[in-house]
Amino acid sequence: MSVSFEWVLLAYRLPREPSTPRITVWRKLKRLGVAQLLDGLVALPADAQTREQLDWIADEVIAAGGTATVWLGRPGSASQQRAIAAAMSSAIDEEYAVITAEASDALALDPVDRRRVFTRLGRELQRVARRDHFPTAAGSRAKRAVRALGQLVEASR
Repeated sequence: MSVSFEWVLLAYRLPREPSTPRITVWRKLKRLGVAQLLDGLVALPADAQTREQLDWIADEVIAAGGTATVWLGRPGSASQQRAIAAAMSSAIDEEYAVITAEASDALALDPVDRRRVFTRLGRELQRVARRDHFPTAAGSRAKRAVRALGQLVEASR
């Protein structure tokens, strides 16, 4: 990743009470797969979709009585950019590893349980892939493992 690219950043602050808006915002940010740079400062690789998603969350923060600003920027160095991307990839890779292991373990289950696990892992794989901004080999392994499980499910019909 030697080419520098823009990131969309959300700087926000919410009141401590009530805690529900803070929890809601954090869950939404987590679903997007943000990089937490500091307390109240998160980042995503910039594109039209991520900018729009962080704009919506900024609006929610303001509606809940907080403050929020959305910024576009670049890290000061290529090594900083690589570190942010690597941290994001590492977290996603851990989730892919769990999916891969569960898919492998499910091969030994009875057909009914295997189908149930396959359905759940398919949804989980899609959820994780939506937050995978820097695809790695772990994602490919998880997809292959779920695909292999799906083939066994279909063969046992």
